[in-house]
Amino acid sequence: MTSDKAVTWLNLRGKATMPNAAEMLAIMRDVLLGVRLDNQERFRQMVLEEKASEESGLIPGGHGVVLSRLRAHFSEADWVSEMMGGVDYLFFVRDLAQKVDSDWPSVLAKLEEIRTLLVNRANMLCNVTVDGANWALFQPQLADFLASFPAAEPTHRPWQRGELPRHEGLTIPAQVNYVGKAANLYDLGYQHHNSMAVVTNHLRTGYLWEQVRMKGGAYGAFMPFDSYTGVLAMVSYRDPNLLETLAVYDKLADYLANLEMSEDEVTKNIIGVIGGMDAYQLPDAKGYTALTRHLLGITAEYRQQKRDEVLTTTPAHFRELGDWLKAFAANGHIAILGSAEGIAKANEAQGGVLAVQKVL
Repeated sequence: MTSDKAVTWLNLRGKATMPNAAEMLAIMRDVLLGVRLDNQERFRQMVLEEKASEESGLIPGGHGVVLSRLRAHFSEADWVSEMMGGVDYLFFVRDLAQKVDSDWPSVLAKLEEIRTLLVNRANMLCNVTVDGANWALFQPQLADFLASFPAAEPTHRPWQRGELPRHEGLTIPAQVNYVGKAANLYDLGYQHHNSMAVVTNHLRTGYLWEQVRMKGGAYGAFMPFDSYTGVLAMVSYRDPNLLETLAVYDKLADYLANLEMSEDEVTKNIIGVIGGMDAYQLPDAKGYTALTRHLLGITAEYRQQKRDEVLTTTPAHFRELGDWLKAFAANGHIAILGSAEGIAKANEAQGGVLAVQKVL
């Protein structure tokens, strides 16, 4: 289930009743083949709108910015996501806005190259959610749809992955901060067990809530774990503190070492996790989920194993994770999005370990 290499897909999705299925496919064909890329003024407007959207979303979505930045340190897939939707993407869009005016021919050439590489019948995968009777009607339409696309030998190119600072301060004009720390537990030797979801649920709604929100004054705190990459992260939301919050993260191991969990408390946390594992889905969502699981190699047996691990979580699992959180505290990477003044003071107190970069 885990890999250091990223595989990227361009997704195009649609939903229609059978009488409108042919029209839906026609629209999809126009999207992929018929769009004019040579309209410089329209493209300039789109780039400027994207730039404004990214900049306006930095402060309300700062916890996501920090989480994306941290995860990009540890896996190629998350690094690609950062390049396509994080801080580096914002820098790219700003640069693109200038190039649209200063070197439009090269921008247009790249757009055409991207379309040629992506729109290739030999590299397409289709997922259709429909009943058996209507599949017999839809299949010929789908075959005609696919036949309209060019086919060529797929071209796969390796990502030229760049390095990010281990500890980073990203400055924005705000009075609040988003404070994050992350580490790859797999690199530290951790073998994943889905009791992790139960323990982190308890820590997020208990210890972190009390220390970061109730005592620290932040609006919230998150503790996501990515079972595919092994990255555990802790991120605060609209936080008046910096170093104090990092200290809270580093004390989690001690908290778990001294934690006395009753069976009833463990059961409450199990219920909090298991209820979100198999949420109700409409048919279109079921189909897309099935496609995603196929691409990731997630089997029914694997999913059942994860359920079983959640349901059999014990107090011992809480103590075991505490040992790994000691390694987290010692080896974690830091990213802070916040005010220039606050980051400068924190950096001075920490001996200048943060690589400071102005974002906005």
